[in-house]
Amino acid sequence: EKNVIDIRASNLQDLMEQAHGMEVDMDGNMRTLNLDNVDFNRIEKDWRTQFLTVITDPSVAYILMLIGIYGLILEFYNPGMGVPGVVGGISLLLGLYALQMLPISFVGLGLMLLGIALMVVEAFAPSFGIFGLGGAAAFVVGSIMLMDTDVPGYQIAMPLIAAVAVSTFVIMVFVLRMALQSRKAVVVSGAEGMVGSSAIATEDFTEEGHVRAWGEMWKATTDSPVQKGDRLRITSINGLKLTVTPEDQS
Repeated sequence: EKNVIDIRASNLQDLMEQAHGMEVDMDGNMRTLNLDNVDFNRIEKDWRTQFLTVITDPSVAYILMLIGIYGLILEFYNPGMGVPGVVGGISLLLGLYALQMLPISFVGLGLMLLGIALMVVEAFAPSFGIFGLGGAAAFVVGSIMLMDTDVPGYQIAMPLIAAVAVSTFVIMVFVLRMALQSRKAVVVSGAEGMVGSSAIATEDFTEEGHVRAWGEMWKATTDSPVQKGDRLRITSINGLKLTVTPEDQS
């Protein structure tokens, strides 16, 4: 209907038979195609071409870039793991190589990088979700805008972007929840963390003596008589001296 198709053929041989004798315009000169008894020479793709065909798929390039970025973030967050850094570096380079062969929007790419930067800031300096959720939103919008073309087949699959958006949101909620729990958690280290824990009397004493707490010897005071081996409860700390009471009285 739109005059963009000259022949509809079921196979290559059918195409040659229908095209035989057609007249075509070649640089202003009309030529007649002679396709009788044509020999076919099929050229197969080599491994390099097949590999490039796979990684230059927009969705595959997008996934490679995500693996690379999150792998490097994990390596920076836990130095010495090795595997995330190596896999992330290789994946990121492959993803960037594939993207430079595709019609991408640098605005979309910039939004994605901004979103990743904000999420990294949220991981290292929690802001109760402001940076994290803002980064997730920028990343999703950038993903939608990444391909700067309307040609079919050059768009990132929307289900993939939706899956990344949901997983990123879940991760941000988890990080935010962990940050809130850490602020509410009771101190379990240092002198404050010893209050309420147990100690063992290393000698008999009535007012002041020595106890073992947290693997160390401490001076301790008490209002009740204590015998060697009694389990005691630490009620307070004053400098380098503990105040204890027998556990059966605490």
